[in-house]
Amino acid sequence: MTNPSSANNHSTLALGGEGGFARHWKILSRLTPFLWPVGDSKTRFKITLMVIFLLASVIVGVYAPLLLKDAVDRLAGDASDGGVSRAVALPLGLILAYGFARMLASFFSEIRRFLFARVAQSAVRQIALTVFEHLLCLSLSFHLDRRMGGLSRVIERGVKSIEFLLEFMLFNILPTLLQIGLVSIVLWGRFSIIFVAATLLTIGGYILFTLFVTEWRLQFRREMNFADNDAHGKAIDSLINFETVKYFGNEKHEKQRLDTALKVYENAAVRSLTSLSYVNLGQSAIIAVGLIVILILAGRGVVQGTFSVGDFVLVNTYLLQLYLPLDFLGFVYRQTRQSLTDMDDLFSLTDQTPEVRDREAATELKTSSPDVSFDKVSFSYDPSRKILQDISFHIPHGKRLAIVGPSGSGKSTIARLLYRFYDVQQGKISISTYDLRNISQVSLHASIGVVPQDTVLFNDTIYYNILYGNPHARAVDVERAARLAHIHEFVMALPDAYQTPVGERGLKLSGGEKQRVAIARTLLKNPGILILDEATSALDSNTEQEIQKNLKDLMQNRTTLMIAHRLSTITEAEEILVLSEGKVVERGTHAVLMKKGGLYKAMWERQQKEADEGLVEKVKKVDGKGKKTSA
Repeated sequence: MTNPSSANNHSTLALGGEGGFARHWKILSRLTPFLWPVGDSKTRFKITLMVIFLLASVIVGVYAPLLLKDAVDRLAGDASDGGVSRAVALPLGLILAYGFARMLASFFSEIRRFLFARVAQSAVRQIALTVFEHLLCLSLSFHLDRRMGGLSRVIERGVKSIEFLLEFMLFNILPTLLQIGLVSIVLWGRFSIIFVAATLLTIGGYILFTLFVTEWRLQFRREMNFADNDAHGKAIDSLINFETVKYFGNEKHEKQRLDTALKVYENAAVRSLTSLSYVNLGQSAIIAVGLIVILILAGRGVVQGTFSVGDFVLVNTYLLQLYLPLDFLGFVYRQTRQSLTDMDDLFSLTDQTPEVRDREAATELKTSSPDVSFDKVSFSYDPSRKILQDISFHIPHGKRLAIVGPSGSGKSTIARLLYRFYDVQQGKISISTYDLRNISQVSLHASIGVVPQDTVLFNDTIYYNILYGNPHARAVDVERAARLAHIHEFVMALPDAYQTPVGERGLKLSGGEKQRVAIARTLLKNPGILILDEATSALDSNTEQEIQKNLKDLMQNRTTLMIAHRLSTITEAEEILVLSEGKVVERGTHAVLMKKGGLYKAMWERQQKEADEGLVEKVKKVDGKGKKTSA
């Protein structure tokens, strides 16, 4: 999990230590390309119309109380003269105009909202796609270091924060600020600078108080976020590893583990919610004092005869019109502040630089007969520990090279380097005449197929998982690949055939069935280079033998790198490399290595002994059952 202390400072560090407002403005500025897209005249036209209706709504909203003031003055003046019938007749037009102005202001506001709905949702969609695409382009090390539960939470909160920010900034904050400006002009022109000063002092005090207390409360919100990420990640881990939890009977342990994280979230949430009372009390007090002062000034003017009753009503109406949304502004500001933090976290993902990037002059890998070469390759994940040292080999087109060795010897690292999950630190990897670092990653990945040890399937249908090898393939191609992988008959025996869901990570299928699906989708991809990363080591012996036949078909006319645990699966390889502590200690065919009598032979004999012991134990169990039955 991310260190909380460092994560708290993440936003500032990410933007070069800039001040709060500058940092927030920079975050907001990153929305501009999505809200005002280059070359999209339709969207820009909608934005322009929206601004026009925004201004119209605010202007009409500020003008409406002036109509009410005139109506009140007419009523007050006519009633004092005893002209009751005239009092009813004369302000009728003003009252109707006041009501129409209010309705018109609402109409303009809704038109503005209607125009912006498509723009806002399109911007949110584009931002989410941009972040998602960038995450898929990041290096493997980034994804190995991050917890998927916490990462999904950051994306979810970030996208929601953009929706909130666009909604409230354009439909609450900006109109309120415009209203404050226009009302101040009216108060100055009709009354005096004292009314403007009292209004602005009240609003300024309210905003400063809110800023100060919200900054103080933000620490609790950050704690809630970190605790929420941690709890969500632990819950996801437990559910994904459901079988492991069951195997060890650790349901109570997982519950306690989650409860510990949830308690941290609970304590932070309680502090955040209780501190909200201080904010509400302070805001209410500031608004109340300002309202009292301004109404006393207006009331004194009425008593002295300098203001009319309509003026008193006008001031009161303006204050209510400003303070009602301003009172709501407290919540809006708190949420806006949090939204900016969540957006910063979201955009920080796009600031992550991929460790492996295409060079500017990267070329497309175009060869129908690829061969693979490693030339004195050295690599380490950590400078203090070398994983591979001076590795060299060549796989001619259509041939098979197997790599074996103890766990931690660097076998899977070679496969990752060939797929260019990492760049080599010393030496060179080539495909045909191309240096791997000069090849575009898209064309490289299109040329390589991988059948891993642990096949992970998408929580979708069998058809979708096979089609994943080539999303543009036809149904007949999918079926052909399934037949070649010897899984077609099994699929057709299912009630829903190819539309059968495989479950989360393919848990509804057996290990052998999942491997056949993996082989089928690799066949559908039709790569020139094949990586078998211990593709059968997780299967039982009978299933392994069946899958091996499928793999032989898959390897036909393909340049194949085999990472092997069970040595019986690679006896037919044209060359076998034996790794130990990141170095090639032996190389040759199976027969040659057996004659050498070195590490390979020792590994072979140990595996054969384990297989013989397993077979004997199995026979004993069968005999025991038979005797028991005959008895």
